[in-house]
Amino acid sequence: MPRKFNKIPKLNIRKGDMVRVISGDYRGKEGRVLRIIVDKRKALVEGINIVSKHSKPTQAAPNGGIVRQEAPVHISNLMLLDPKSGQPTRVGRAKDENGSWVRVAKQSGQQIN
Repeated sequence: MPRKFNKIPKLNIRKGDMVRVISGDYRGKEGRVLRIIVDKRKALVEGINIVSKHSKPTQAAPNGGIVRQEAPVHISNLMLLDPKSGQPTRVGRAKDENGSWVRVAKQSGQQIN
């Protein structure tokens, strides 16, 4: 089935990748991707876009209070880091020796795990 009719978008960033924020308040900061929200094309990045969330008292947290946590960042504001140089790079796809598609860094040509 062509991607045009598939509802799941193809994203180059996955959980566990190291990324750099390229625009917004956290521009230039780096972090590890904690979660991908595919349908909204957003990602949770460790230490990026911290917000204060007010929580009501529950049995688990009887005092409630203000919790600081990461909020989602749009994928277009993130760039994957090259595993060789540590610099931001675009992502390409190539076949490996087994014939399966893998992600490769455009700058160094190195495979991204």
